[in-house]
Amino acid sequence: MKSEFEQCLDDWNRYIGCFQRADPADPAAPSAPAPAIPAVTITDLARFAPAGAVVAGEPDNVGVAGLPTNFVASASAHTVSGELFGYPITVRFTPAGFDFDYGDGTAATTSDGGRSWSALGQAQFTPTTTSHVYSERGEYDASVDVRYTAEIDLGIGWFPVDGEVTSAGPAQRIRIFEAHTALVAHTCEQAPSSPGC
Repeated sequence: MKSEFEQCLDDWNRYIGCFQRADPADPAAPSAPAPAIPAVTITDLARFAPAGAVVAGEPDNVGVAGLPTNFVASASAHTVSGELFGYPITVRFTPAGFDFDYGDGTAATTSDGGRSWSALGQAQFTPTTTSHVYSERGEYDASVDVRYTAEIDLGIGWFPVDGEVTSAGPAQRIRIFEAHTALVAHTCEQAPSSPGC
């Protein structure tokens, strides 16, 4: 004896009648609502944030009292993957601001981490957007905190998250010396490689 399915297949033109559509209103098979993903806040993303940037003072973490010391901190956009609320997530952090603490009671906020004098095409000890002038010799602990904006991807595209997350950077010891003038045989225009030029 043939099964009901085999009987249906005997007549190829009638096989469609062997299959019945599921009735979406059938109470026997209720559809469960998809689980809702909790709202993601910037606080939820803090554990994904990178380590703080290390600030470097030019030249070689030393400076001269009364002259600009140039500071550079490197930070760039990057992604971090992990799990949040039991869901896989990718977080993209983009630097939004740099909060410099020069260690002498002064601070500055900039939109970028600065660039070296060489990259700027400037001479040493000239002002930059991230430079600072120390008034007295001594040792100072300078640091920079980087503020990031965040976007998340749960597998369906990027969505921005309100707010910023801050990564605190470690302190960098900056030594500031005094410079004294001296008589020289030639000007810097006549002998550009002379001391102090």
